[in-house]
This record gives sequence, structure tokens and C-alpha cells, in this order.
Amino acid sequence: MNITTLAGGVGAARFLEGLIQIVPQEDITVISNTGDDEDFFGLRVSPDIDIVIYTLAGAINTETGWGLAGETFRALEALGRFGYETWFGLGDGDLATHVHRTNMLHNGATLSQATRSIVEAFGLRLTLLPVSDDRIRTIVETVAGETLAFQEYFVKRRTEDEVRDVRFDGIETAQPAPGVLEAIANADIIAIAPSNPVVSIGPLLAVTGVREALRTTRAKVVGVSPIIGGKTIKGPADRMMASLGMTPTAVGVAEAYRDFLDVLVIDEEDRALAPAIEATGIRPVVTQTIMRGPAEKRALAETVLAAVR
Repeated sequence: MNITTLAGGVGAARFLEGLIQIVPQEDITVISNTGDDEDFFGLRVSPDIDIVIYTLAGAINTETGWGLAGETFRALEALGRFGYETWFGLGDGDLATHVHRTNMLHNGATLSQATRSIVEAFGLRLTLLPVSDDRIRTIVETVAGETLAFQEYFVKRRTEDEVRDVRFDGIETAQPAPGVLEAIANADIIAIAPSNPVVSIGPLLAVTGVREALRTTRAKVVGVSPIIGGKTIKGPADRMMASLGMTPTAVGVAEAYRDFLDVLVIDEEDRALAPAIEATGIRPVVTQTIMRGPAEKRALAETVLAAVR
């Protein structure tokens, strides 16, 4: 059984922790968001890709949800001495990943090739594909009239700005990375991880051919709502959806994916929204979606797969 997952960062990584408990890694392909990618100190950082790798390898800092466990920040502190901004927390061990990725890119490798090298170095057996090898940058325009790179909005400004618009620079020419469209076309099940519909899944859907591939795939497509009771567990998806005119509930998630989604898994707290989701043409499945530990992660993955088998 081949399973393809469209993924952002933390929520997707937790869902995948459950999935690899019940499905061999060799049968899983992850298509990862790259709109969050940014250069710091001349190094290419791919936050969503690295969060998934670190989490599934058991190397993640579980307190923060990003970076490596037991990390130190001596290099970052030293860079501050020279006047560099140090608001983006790159740890000493984490820097090695970014040095390796950047060296490969500078030597002519694609982001796909660099990602495969990192996946293998961390001992994982699944396939992890950046949605595109071309550069895509998520840009946030605020109500105050400022234009912010996503990491500046998300990390430096702590998502405190009200969002007026979001765009994906480079999306007009970005092509799917090798294997992306094939992973969608050849999957038995496609899962949309519980990730921000605007800035985590949105860039994936905006790449040429991806949304159409989801519409035409023979696979059943199932999503997990990242919104519970009108709020997100982590991140700004609820506020971002509201400010962009979307419905900041599981219904809004269904509306965002209605042209390709077959089933939407929603939390028990949102049971009353099931009829409205069904009205979009998507079948709702109600369960416990908060992933506190390994058992809850496995249970959610089992529910997702059972919903479309």
C-alpha cells in the first residue's frame, strides 16, 4: 500500500509519527512544503523538511518542536558578536545539516538530492520530496502595509501582525520536483496532514500540476483538520484564515480542499460541524485528533487510513 502525505512542519511530523507505527516507511512518500525555506548566514534552511526528518528520526527537541534535542547555540551567540541578527534559532548541531545542504546545492545538486542525502544520514527509509526544486518563498503582507518573509513574520514577529495577503514568490515558474506528480498519481491513499491550509499546504497546491493531480488521482484523498473548536493547537492558521476571509473552522478547511478531498477527519469537539462539511461534498469522520503521545498519534493514523480503505 503506497501512501503519499502532503506535509507542513510540526503537525505533519506528529501525524507521520503515528503513520510509521502502522505502515512500513518504504511505503510512505512525503511531499514537503518549501515556501518557508530561507537563507541565514549564507546557509539554506528548510524548516518543514528538517522538522519532519528530525522528528521521525527521534532527534527532535520535543519541547520546541524544532531543532535537535540537547542543542547548544554557541555558534549563534558568537555570530551575534559580529552584529548578525540571531532571532532565528540555529543550534550548533542543526548548523551541520544546513552546511551540508548548502554545500550540495552550491556543487550543483538539487534540493531533492540534498534532501535525500539528509534523510539517509538520519537513518530514515521513507521518501521525502520537496514539492519543487525551484525556489519558492512565502511572503506575508500585513494590514500595516509591511511585506515580510515568512520566517520574519513567524519567528521574529511571532505571528503578531494581522495578515492582509499571502503570496508565493517564484510560484509562476516553479515546477514539481521529480517524483511529486508520480507519487500523487500512483498512491493508494493520499493524506493531507494537519497543517496550515494557507502557508503549509497552500504552496504545495500552488505548484503547477499538483492540484490537478490531486483532482484526477485514482487514490482516495483524506485530510485531517488542523483547526479544533475554531482554534489551532500550534501556529497562526486560525487567525490567518480569518484575516484572509476564510472560515476559521474545520468547515473552512473543507472549503479550501473541496475540489479534491474525499474525506475530512475532524475532532470530537467539532462534531456539530459534520453536516456543514458534508454539504461541501466531503465526508466527515469524527474522532480524537489531538496527538499527545505515541498511542494517540497511532490511533489518528489508523482512523485516517480506515476512513478511505
